Amino acid sequence: MLGWALTFFIVAIIAGVLGFGGIASGAASIAKIIFFLFLILLVISLVANALRGRGPKV
Repeated sequence: MLGWALTFFIVAIIAGVLGFGGIASGAASIAKIIFFLFLILLVISLVANALRGRGPKV
């Protein structure tokens, strides 16, 4: 998912350099949404892993 965000960010930079403002802003918005979605899922995953924990080894 982080790879997709990076891809859209690069597309936004290239589109901005070439003068395609609408495409650049759209790609930047998509990249931002995907990045924040990645962060939310990362935090949920870390919390779930911490709550699950591991029992004592016998």
